Amino acid sequence: MTGGPTFGVGRIRWGWFIVGCVVVLLLPAVTGTNTPALLLIWALFALSLGLMWGFAGILSFGHAAYFGLGAYTYAIAAMTVGESTGPLVLAIVLPAAAAAVIGAMMFYGRISDVYMGVITLVVTLILFKFMNATAGDAYRIGTVRLGGFNGIPAFPVLNLPGDPSITAFGTPFYYVVCAALLLCYLLCRWILGSFFGKVLIGIRENEARVELLGYSAPAYKTAIFTISAGMAGLAGCLFANWAEIVTPGVFSLGQSAEVIIWTIVGGLGTLVGPIVGAIVLGYLKLLLGQQTLIDNSLVLGAILILVVLLLPSGLLPALTRWRARRDQASVSRRQASSTRRRRGHRGDAP
Repeated sequence: MTGGPTFGVGRIRWGWFIVGCVVVLLLPAVTGTNTPALLLIWALFALSLGLMWGFAGILSFGHAAYFGLGAYTYAIAAMTVGESTGPLVLAIVLPAAAAAVIGAMMFYGRISDVYMGVITLVVTLILFKFMNATAGDAYRIGTVRLGGFNGIPAFPVLNLPGDPSITAFGTPFYYVVCAALLLCYLLCRWILGSFFGKVLIGIRENEARVELLGYSAPAYKTAIFTISAGMAGLAGCLFANWAEIVTPGVFSLGQSAEVIIWTIVGGLGTLVGPIVGAIVLGYLKLLLGQQTLIDNSLVLGAILILVVLLLPSGLLPALTRWRARRDQASVSRRQASSTRRRRGHRGDAP
């Protein structure tokens, strides 16, 4: 499956970037941090899929597998060691390692896009079913009970490295999430601006041509699949700290479907698009969760259908094209006005 056109690959619009950073940093002064932190975690999750799908053309129908692995890995490791530094790193490394194995089997095995979608979906289903079935006391990793559908509660949250007595709650945790999203965004920009990113885009556009030029498409696809899973694992780890409990719901099909919808609505082929899509639709989801008249899934499905029909490339690319057309029209009007004035001056000359 291929992504859409690429907008501003590897280039940062520093004006908008600084404005966005200032807004995010000053937000705790005017509102609470609980909901914004959750929205930014979802934005990081969507960014991880947007990088892989929008720029390498790899769509994972089960991206929640790595989100959930990050959450469960952190919870189990934090309860085992009693602090967060090692578990945080492990929550990134383990999903990335799992994705490297799965990706290598798929890409070196030349699995088609359809079968790849089925495999990624089945992985999530297996994890979801398995974690729901671990309710007995026999299901332990070390001394930590997996808890089945009740999940794992009461694990240590993020703390200052080396000092478990200083933990991140409220505003400090919000800034940790902001820093994680910012660093991952800059990492994505660096990747796309590098030679590695250019090869990925070439694979998205024409994989056979890239291989004829001597590049190993399976190696590049496995690498970006691994990086994307590591970012999703980080998002899952932060979500576990936000919720302070991990349940099998992190592996649900709904979680996988939502991140795909966020990415499509925000705009494929961009990095900011998935972030915007996750924040806007995530906030809409939270608002709809406060009522029982309309089902959330129906609203999200309707939005997806409308965007696909009216704005096939997503919100951000559509806004970018509209602004470009408006600027071009403005330049054309100024040129036409200048031409008419010059002609008028020549007509008045004796």
